[in-house]
Amino acid sequence: MDPRTAEHAAVLVDWSARIERGDDVVVSVAEDAHDLAVAVAEKLGERGANVVTLYASGEVSRAYLQGHDGDFDENPAHELALYENADSVLFLGGGRNTSALADVPGPKRQAQSTATTGIREARMDTDWVSTVHPTRSLAQQAGMAYDEYRDFVYDAILRDWEELAGQMAEMKDVLDAGSEVRIVKDDTDLTMSIENRVAVNSAASVDYDSHNLPSGEVFTAPYATEGTVFFDVPMTLSGKRVRNVQLTFEDGAVVDFSAESGEDALADILDTDEGARRLGELGIGMNRGIDRFTDNILFDEKMGDTVHLAVGRAYDSNFPEGHAEEANQSAVHVDMITDMSEDSRIEVDGEVVQRDGTFRWEDGFEA
Repeated sequence: MDPRTAEHAAVLVDWSARIERGDDVVVSVAEDAHDLAVAVAEKLGERGANVVTLYASGEVSRAYLQGHDGDFDENPAHELALYENADSVLFLGGGRNTSALADVPGPKRQAQSTATTGIREARMDTDWVSTVHPTRSLAQQAGMAYDEYRDFVYDAILRDWEELAGQMAEMKDVLDAGSEVRIVKDDTDLTMSIENRVAVNSAASVDYDSHNLPSGEVFTAPYATEGTVFFDVPMTLSGKRVRNVQLTFEDGAVVDFSAESGEDALADILDTDEGARRLGELGIGMNRGIDRFTDNILFDEKMGDTVHLAVGRAYDSNFPEGHAEEANQSAVHVDMITDMSEDSRIEVDGEVVQRDGTFRWEDGFEA
């Protein structure tokens, strides 16, 4: 086993999930994440946690969905009870086939997602953390040699998270004090309100309301979105390759959309429910340990020269106490990324806070 796998497990259990003795933990293990699961299990044993392990296979999920008639029971009680009684859920990604669900009809995926909304909410009410084990399938998707990809993954994960949290606090302060964000680049001029929202300093720990490892972003929940945005970073949605997405917003909702490829997958997402055509998240990537796109949203959205926007569900952590009911509701939360490294700027209340990928507190910033 790569010794960095044990380091990964330690960061996940201790820094990210903050597991303590007696915690009830669900560990969801993808097909090829076995080594990471072994290392995580050892750490959980050392902490004295109570563990239930699940097998998360894209091919198993495909077989189930293909065989099902599409009339799904709402929130099956046995699964709901598992998450309602869990303190933490750890998702260890790393499947064998990143396109395992590509031929499952969109309406069937939507039906299952809608029927299990309560289960998803119960999971998100735990101290959940999602991470990924470097696998050959992910390396292939990223267009990288396997050893090269492992180095990339561990460079992104094995960070000094406390130091990065201090850097990202500056962006959080800007967003918390701001009322309007504007994103400008070729084919993009988008404005959105962030007034009365709480930005999250996503430093890869539940203590920061952060649930991804790696992380390295500051995100908030925008509304009243107007204008057009172009997402030039390719992605895989529902097992299908999607490129060059353009969304147009009026009165906060998507009124027009297009994609060079994968437009049907995009349409399926936007048609899931009313909330799927509104933004649930504005995220600003700040992890400089991620230096290339890999077609994996867990990494790509954290890259320091990017902004991502998610259609669908907003996170309760972006709302002041007592205002969570204002969050956009949807059965989906789908991130899309735009590269801000050239000929671009982010403005907050008319002031430029990032130009061409460089923040105003970094060397090389030009106002």
